[in-house]
Amino acid sequence: MRGKQALKWTLLSCQSFAANQVRLQLFALAYNLGNFMRRLALPRRVAHWSLTTLREKLIKIGAKVVRHARYVTFQLAEVAVPRDLFAAILARIERLRAGPPVAVG
Repeated sequence: MRGKQALKWTLLSCQSFAANQVRLQLFALAYNLGNFMRRLALPRRVAHWSLTTLREKLIKIGAKVVRHARYVTFQLAEVAVPRDLFAAILARIERLRAGPPVAVG
């Protein structure tokens, strides 16, 4: 039910059955990725966000991309997500990327 509302995956409007099948699989992947983000990457103060809120505040945000000689910067409006919250989410994702600590012994 959440997937239907958050991702609107009931709209299978492709002409062929195979195309609709692929589209439904992509929606399921997006749903699982959203749940992954909610459970593992969101700080406690926003862990209650629904998939719709997550999509609208973190994924469907417009950003200005600024390129310099050595780096690329994304400039986001702080209306949807404050800078400290966005930084906390990125830090939690980075910790997931690092993997579990390895016991030496």
